[in-house]
Amino acid sequence: MDMDAERFDALVVDELDALPDDMVDGLDNVIFVTEDRPTDGTLDLLGLYEGWSLPERDRYGSGELPDRIIVYREPHLANCDDEETLREEVHTTLVHEIAHYYGIDDARLHELGWA
Repeated sequence: MDMDAERFDALVVDELDALPDDMVDGLDNVIFVTEDRPTDGTLDLLGLYEGWSLPERDRYGSGELPDRIIVYREPHLANCDDEETLREEVHTTLVHEIAHYYGIDDARLHELGWA
């Protein structure tokens, strides 16, 4: 599948806007960004949460840079055949990375069907 960065960004914003309010209203000092690929160049990683999860925020200081949720464009495009599948995968990636913000680890996400 092929999609330029601008159109992919718009798709990610659409999917972020479609998430339930109770999932995103609690986010504090978190930004969402898209990048082409992870720094190692792999196509295996669809998203990444960088920062302090909510349960770890006691270590969080004043003036901290925002945590980041990164959605990688090229891995998503490599794993999806059409836009409907891409939207579903971006949705799942957003939920997965937001869950890390709330302190939910990969093992629990697997149990819940989000990993």
